[in-house]
Amino acid sequence: MVRGVGRRGAGFTDLTAEIEKFIHDAGAQEGAVTLFIRHTSASLTIQEKADPAVLGDRKTALFIIISDTDDTFNFLVSMAYTQLFNLLCEKADDVYGGRLPVHVRCLIDEAANIGQIPKLEKLMATIRSREISACLVLQAQSQLKALYKDNADTSGGNCDSTSCLGGKERTTLKETAEILGKETIDLYNTSENRGREKSYGLNYQKLGKELMTQDELAVMDGGRCILQLRGVRPFLSAKYDITKHPNYKYLSDADPRNNFDIEKYLSTKLKTKPEEVYEVFEIDDSDVTASA
Repeated sequence: MVRGVGRRGAGFTDLTAEIEKFIHDAGAQEGAVTLFIRHTSASLTIQEKADPAVLGDRKTALFIIISDTDDTFNFLVSMAYTQLFNLLCEKADDVYGGRLPVHVRCLIDEAANIGQIPKLEKLMATIRSREISACLVLQAQSQLKALYKDNADTSGGNCDSTSCLGGKERTTLKETAEILGKETIDLYNTSENRGREKSYGLNYQKLGKELMTQDELAVMDGGRCILQLRGVRPFLSAKYDITKHPNYKYLSDADPRNNFDIEKYLSTKLKTKPEEVYEVFEIDDSDVTASA
């Protein structure tokens, strides 16, 4: 349900009564009320000119940056991803015959701290055929289960590749150990009985042992990771050294001058330069009153 609240000129407006009536009319027992305030969150959704559909037409980078501790605007991220996936899937089907010409990869960092993306488990299963992929980055597997409940396993199961960078969370360690499977080991038991006559025994068995136990995963070297690709056995690999990448020099880690100042980028203040010529107009109150 959506309801608008009128304002009575400049000043503060008490919305308590309006919100209480809204909840009463909706018959809601629990949930969250989202408030759009003009010129802030409302202007972002109404006046934003970015067209997410162009992501499938040409190479484009779109950054959605919000706080990972303050969940006030989580609903905007959920709304953006839902709209993005729906628009791109429709465009792939209606315009390009089912597949986008440019692959769209969504790197969803801190996926458990940006709010719930509606119907993620269905999207993860359907967007792949349209040249769209989503990479969920989590601190622990339990975060996904806490957010998506019973649908967490479905979302994870639709991922063709899984990378474990280490950790100590039990759910993650248990599932990783199960995915790795077991190896066959040879077990030899020898026995010796001493009495009047000595007797010896040799017992030979083949047993299955976990490839890596949970305690071994918990102390895995920080420079290593475990990668599993669909159709391929999991393997232990060294993490890529980012400092060896040819474009590392463009990162702020290599040079602090490369740090992206978002406030400076979004600033609309005009910066004058000595060599440029400007026209200056002077307007007083009488001109404003006459035009009104």
